[in-house]
Amino acid sequence: MWTVLAAGAAAAAAVSYAGYATMAPGSQFYGRTLVHGSDSRQMALTYDDGPNDPHTLRLLDVLAKHEAKATFFLIGKYVRQRPDIARAIEAAGHAIGNHTYNHPNLALVSASRVRQELEDCRKVLEDAVGSSQLLFRPPFGGRRPVVLKTVRSLGMTPVMWSVTSYDWSAESSDAIVKRVTSEIDSHRTPRGEIALLHDGSHRGFGTDRKYTVEATRMLLGKYSAEGKKFVAVPDLARTS
Repeated sequence: MWTVLAAGAAAAAAVSYAGYATMAPGSQFYGRTLVHGSDSRQMALTYDDGPNDPHTLRLLDVLAKHEAKATFFLIGKYVRQRPDIARAIEAAGHAIGNHTYNHPNLALVSASRVRQELEDCRKVLEDAVGSSQLLFRPPFGGRRPVVLKTVRSLGMTPVMWSVTSYDWSAESSDAIVKRVTSEIDSHRTPRGEIALLHDGSHRGFGTDRKYTVEATRMLLGKYSAEGKKFVAVPDLARTS
């Protein structure tokens, strides 16, 4: 009896963890992803769900003033709407990544839909900036084996994050900075952090991200003063 119960509990725990691993940014259960770098003197700010007018352009101004590089994971349908913003990101020397065309949770869709989302976004990015973009971030962090297999078959690197800003629900820039700082301070081993922020929203083009723009300015000032260098993910990845 107890053996049966124990086996059932173990099976339930395994199923629970497998579900958790589809979304947890640091999990490597379904395959290796880039979560952070090894050089604690570096930090990678990453922005999902753009391009977005006017906040992506405002972010570019803030980053330029601090001579910082960042990474933008762009939604294909928004790139098709505003390819000029995607070109502005590339012209400023930032990295660009594929964030699917429509922003579905890839852990919940078919294998054919996964490939279609990635290829549609890849094509629109190529049309906008003239080259393939080899970074990928899954919407909501959702992935499973077929997602990572498809990503790698297209020659892309899956990128997660080590710091969550929760800027999509923050009520002030101070709250975003406090959250980022708290998560960084909680890590026992210094490392090159990858911070998740948003310059847009999958819910609609034109979403207000003024708090994220101001929080970025504050984070750049704070961590630059501590000797951090803000780099794009490909440069952070070289040290991981």
